[in-house]
Formats: sequence, structure tokens, C-alpha cells
Amino acid sequence: MSDDLLKKVISHAKEYGFVFPSSEIYDGLSAAYDYGQLGAELKNNIKHYWWTAMVRMHDNIVGLDASIFMHPKTWKASGHIDAFNDPLIDNKDSNKRYRADVLVEDHIGKIEAKIQKDVAKALKRFGDAFDEAEFRSTNGRVLDRQKQIDDINVRFKSAMEAEDLAAVKQLIVDLDIADPDTGSRNWTDVRQFNLMFKTELGAVSGESGVIYLRPETAQGIFVNFLNVQKSGRMKIPFGIAQIGKAFRNEIIARQFIFRMREFEQMEMQFFVKPGTQAEWYAYWKEARIKWHNALGLGEDMYRFHDHIKLAHYADAACDIEFNFPMGFKELEGVHSRTDFDLNQHEAHSNKKLRYFDPETQESYVPYVVETSIGLDRMFLATLSAALQEETLEDGSTRTVLRIPAPLAPVKVAILPLLKKDGLPEKAREIMAMLQMDHNVQYDEKDAIGRRYRRQDAIGTPLCITVDHDTLIDHAVTIRDRDTMTQERVAIDQLVAVVAGKVSLSQLFKAS
Repeated sequence: MSDDLLKKVISHAKEYGFVFPSSEIYDGLSAAYDYGQLGAELKNNIKHYWWTAMVRMHDNIVGLDASIFMHPKTWKASGHIDAFNDPLIDNKDSNKRYRADVLVEDHIGKIEAKIQKDVAKALKRFGDAFDEAEFRSTNGRVLDRQKQIDDINVRFKSAMEAEDLAAVKQLIVDLDIADPDTGSRNWTDVRQFNLMFKTELGAVSGESGVIYLRPETAQGIFVNFLNVQKSGRMKIPFGIAQIGKAFRNEIIARQFIFRMREFEQMEMQFFVKPGTQAEWYAYWKEARIKWHNALGLGEDMYRFHDHIKLAHYADAACDIEFNFPMGFKELEGVHSRTDFDLNQHEAHSNKKLRYFDPETQESYVPYVVETSIGLDRMFLATLSAALQEETLEDGSTRTVLRIPAPLAPVKVAILPLLKKDGLPEKAREIMAMLQMDHNVQYDEKDAIGRRYRRQDAIGTPLCITVDHDTLIDHAVTIRDRDTMTQERVAIDQLVAVVAGKVSLSQLFKAS
């Protein structure tokens, strides 16, 4: 993976209607994007997959849609007003700003890449006899590099926990970290920057009307904990799921839709009895990686990364990282949030947020295990992993988006072989039969081969060709996107055949 792939993804996304720069006719707006006709479909399909897995497949998880606007005390209680900061550092020569923690993490990533290169060389040399675990634990060069990583992590964790920004800068200096764009090492001091967006409620400006755009969706769940629990007669353990927009004033928003100021989250807060959070944390780590692996993008594209510095509210945390075009980056977080949030909201609201256990007759503040995935990052992960250039047996090439069939924006393309002889009419009959269950596209322009290539480029799993034989034998030809194989299928079998290939149930069978 490389920046070249990211450029290809960005170009492909715009050309085929997945993602457009926001306000492009006015030269665009930094770190803001619009999802086009196919992008909106892909986003909705990802949401549906996540919502089904969380809410429909669990009888103890329900959904919520909380307001973006919340009382300012919400963010005081959560700690966002006082502590929602990023450590930023400027390069004096390039005048570019970076997150200090990301610079350190990227440096570690380069060392890890060297280790992986050593492992790959050894694998090539020893073949089937190669024992990767033994190699990593005995090879001198690998051990030296792993010690470098461990030492960096210890220093970084210590500096961040002590909020010693001078020590963070010294670490960057000692590691000889350069500006990624210019190579300059002329750095400013590290300083904290609050990411909250302020706005005003009402027609008159003034501090009394100041509110915030939510930087996360979780707090809307916490303040509604008792509303949902009592109205739904929920018993612990239970979860509340939500999909919604969040806003962060990112100073260094870049890398396409990976980091934006307006983004969408898919979060679930799972409320558990104190003392059981460790087992539920382990459960949700396993459940979430299975959800990702079911998509078939490649198990080697994911890895767990345990947090070096835990958030103030957590007793355990990890990221599920994905191998994006720019390397392994956070895709989803799993956190054991303890009882911090509910306790804080109790203290600031003077309202009890406790669960009464009818079996034990005790009242307590539940602990929380959270799973949180960025929808936009999931979109980018799916698109980047799916985009492929293939050389065919005849020497020609094709661009194909191998999006998992249940997530594909267009499930089926209906293609009459010719625009005459009753074929378009028959094709539209078939389209009407399928479009209540699937997003179906009709295409009659150009030669059939060109139409196949267009559908490959947008990731359509199935193409149905209506030809003259269709009018006689009441059958059509179905072409598979991935294998390009074709089979003849009776029209009265189409509904079942298509569902068997593109329905969401296929993913849950895989998981």
C-alpha cells in the first residue's frame, strides 16, 4: 500500500460518483466531502450491516438517535471542555502543523515495517520450515528493533501521562523525526489544542447561549441511560447503539476522508455489572474482529493495537487497525470505560443514574464497554481494499471494485443485449421484479463488454443480460463480477438466485 493507491482511490471515488470535494465549484472546503450517488448507497449498506449485527442480532441491545445539540454541562461532565485536547507541534520551516503523537506513532510504524521486511526475507529463505514466532524472539536485528519500539513507547507513555509536553518534544528531537513533507527538523514546542466546536443557541450572541457541536455520540447514550432502561425494561447486561454525526475542530485534517471535521460514528455502549467488565471487554474485542473478517477483505488487513496511554475514563482499551493506503491506522476502538461517565453525569446533574438489580436487590452505577467505529473510515477501508487493477488472459486490463456483494452500492445491473426487438421491455420487467429488494441499475448504452467494465468499476456483483433467447426460453445470463463466469438462469429463479449472492445474511453466515 502507498500514497499512490490513495491517489487512485480518490480519483476513482470522484470519477464514479462515490465522493466529491465539498463546495467544489467554490474551490472546495478543506477536510469536507460530499458522498455522491454511489457513496451514499455504500454508506447506507455499511450502516445496515452494523445496525443489523448490533441491534437485530442481539435481544439485549436497542437503538437510539440522540440530538446533536446537548446542554453545555454534558461536556463539562464528560471532561471534553477541560481535557479534549490534541498535542500539536509546528514545523518552523514548512509552517505545517502535526499531531505530536501521530509523528511518534508513524516513526514506530517505520520500525515495525523494517521488522516485517526482515520476517518476509526469512520466510522467503526458509519456506515451510520457517517459524515466525521463534524468528521474532531470537533474531538479533528484530530484537534490537523491538527494543527501540518498547523504549519509545515507555518514554511516550510516561510523558503523556505526566502531561509533560516538553518531554514529548524532546522525544521527537531524540528520534530525529522530520517533517514528512519537507524533511525539516526545525520544530516548535508541543502545545495542547481543544477540539470542540462552539456555536450559539438562540438569536442573541453571548456566553449564556454558548453550546457545542458534539465531538462524539457516546454522551447522548449516557444521558439517556435511565430513559432507555426504564422504558424498555432492560436488564443488565444490555447495550444502546447509535449512528450519528460528530464534529471535531481538527487542525490537521488530511488523508482524504480518514480524518475530517464532520464525520459519522457507529457506537454501542454496553452496560454491565461492576467486576464483569474484563470478560465483556474480551467478548466485544472478539465479536468486532469477527464482524470485520466476515467481509472477506483479508484477515491480514487487521490487527489489534493496545493503547499505551489510557484515556482518563478507561481501564482497558485497544484499536482495531486496518491497513489503509497510508499504512495501519485506527478503524475501530474497543474501550472499557468503567463507571466514569455515569458517575460524572450524576454529579453534574444531581440526578441518580443507577440500576436497581431485582435479583440481588442492590442499586449500582453500571460499568460500560464501548465499541466505536468511524463510518467514514470504514467506507475508506472498504473502497481501498476493493479497488484492483487486473490483467486478463487476453492481455487486456480491467478496473474492478471487489466490494463485498452485500455492501455493493448497486447489486444488479440489467443489460438488454440490444435496444430493440422487445429486449428493453423485457429487461425492465425483470428490473421491476428485483428493485423492491435491491438497488438495480438499467444500462443499454454501448457494447455489452463496455457495459460489463462500467459495472466492474463501480463494484456491481451481478450483471443480468437479456438476449433474444430470453424471449423464447424465459431465462437470462448472469455474469459474476469477481470470476467473470456466466450462467443461464430461469427468470422465475432470479429472486432466489440474486438473494443468495447479495443478501446481508451471507455475511452473517461467514461470521
